[in-house]
Amino acid sequence: MHAPSFGGLLVVAVIALGAPLVVGLFPVIRVPAVVLEIVAGIAVGPSGFGWVEVDVPIQVVSLVGLAFLLFLAGLEIDVARLRGPVLRSAGLGYAATLALGVAVGLAFGAAGWVKSPLLIAIALSATSLGLVVPVLKDAGRVDAPVGQLTIAGASVADFAAVVLLSLLFSESSGSTGGRLLLLGLFVVLATLTVLALTRLQRSARLEMVIVRLQDTTAEIRVRFAVVLLVGFVAMAGRLGLETILGAFLAGAILGMVDRDTMTHPNFRLKLEAIGYGFVIPVFFVSSGLRFDLRALLDAPSALARVPLFLLALLVVRAVPAALYASTVGRRQALAAGLLQATSLPFLVTATSIGVTLGEITPVTAAGLVSAGLLSVIAFPLLAVTLLRPAREPAAAT
Repeated sequence: MHAPSFGGLLVVAVIALGAPLVVGLFPVIRVPAVVLEIVAGIAVGPSGFGWVEVDVPIQVVSLVGLAFLLFLAGLEIDVARLRGPVLRSAGLGYAATLALGVAVGLAFGAAGWVKSPLLIAIALSATSLGLVVPVLKDAGRVDAPVGQLTIAGASVADFAAVVLLSLLFSESSGSTGGRLLLLGLFVVLATLTVLALTRLQRSARLEMVIVRLQDTTAEIRVRFAVVLLVGFVAMAGRLGLETILGAFLAGAILGMVDRDTMTHPNFRLKLEAIGYGFVIPVFFVSSGLRFDLRALLDAPSALARVPLFLLALLVVRAVPAALYASTVGRRQALAAGLLQATSLPFLVTATSIGVTLGEITPVTAAGLVSAGLLSVIAFPLLAVTLLRPAREPAAAT
């Protein structure tokens, strides 16, 4: 048995290092580093120069990266904000999103472009919460009404999309009713976990030990978070549900029980360092390695679908943001809609599952991921422009 080679993983790690450096050194390249990571993966992968393929080390680290990405996305959910009018607007917006998504999916199905209109509807319904929050932070709008509505809408969309994908398109066998029962059991176990963790937090002795060990080589809080993540991913897999649901829910649970960060202000920074510093970039680069660019280029009609898929993202996710106009005005509602239409990680995940199940073709998957890439490049830039305060008229002299 040959020892695994780390040559391919080295190339992926170099790409992960180079992408943010390029963006930082050349501000004129106004695209997120994640886009460069995927594009570079395409260039060095089988669709490009053919230098790197997805081998065992890349596959393992990429799988951990996907789990960490969903884990950190779940951690971004602020349950305290998901209440009252904000939750109502987010819920109505997602209901409208699903209705529009089904209509778009049926239209694509009638054209013979997709095999499963419902999978397309779910894939288009999510928002990249991990990409939207930094944009709002940079624009100084996180705590503004438009920021709260956008984050709430993205949180509801991400959670609902993950649940629907796991429930309706799990790679495991079994009926939808059986998976629904398992999903209910999973929710019960998650609730019991929250109650147990809340009770453990009341132990003064345990808290004292955790505070003493959290910034030593033990990094006890980080280890606890990793156990929570791996435990929920393993539990979801054991119950025949998608592992992404376990990862996302683990992050949401940690966010709920870890509200008071006075004694550990650097804890979440450490988690982000593990995720965004190593495993998550490997997932994005490996997504580029798996990208079937040749299939897309060999079919001009398939390439022509990319702008239509991008338009579908706008219709499905941006149009429902019109519900926010009465609260924040049309301009900021449009900005919120553009941010909600920004989607890439979930598109990559959903299309990968769809191809594995035979629900969508590799060409369609490549077209959807291409549309996601374009959404990440264009929509946040347009949204930031709209979020900037209008210039005050010059005073008369």
